[in-house]
Amino acid sequence: MSEYLPKEIRDQLAAARRHVKRKQATRAVHVGDEAFAILEMTSDGFALIADEAPRLRGLVDIYEGAQHLYQALIIASAEDGDLIRYDFKRNTATARTAPVDFVQSDTRPAGLLSKG
Repeated sequence: MSEYLPKEIRDQLAAARRHVKRKQATRAVHVGDEAFAILEMTSDGFALIADEAPRLRGLVDIYEGAQHLYQALIIASAEDGDLIRYDFKRNTATARTAPVDFVQSDTRPAGLLSKG
């Protein structure tokens, strides 16, 4: 049915769909001081809007809101319509705590008793 519409209307409909997808996106890829909304994400990679994002490659950080999820090494793989797809070469989940450089004993106290 969309082939019967004028080209201007089809372009406006595509722009409206991209705008809705961008508003619904919760994850973002951060490169330096710039952030780009991730429209689709799989275990192998993610997709961004091709017009808004440059050809990224190298080390990036992936956030969901303010929470840092992954640090990834990426390469641009293909353009799919108005999206550009990036593949992970390495995708490492971030840790919630700092790594320890000593062995922690298994017999830690469960809590402290108060006096009185």
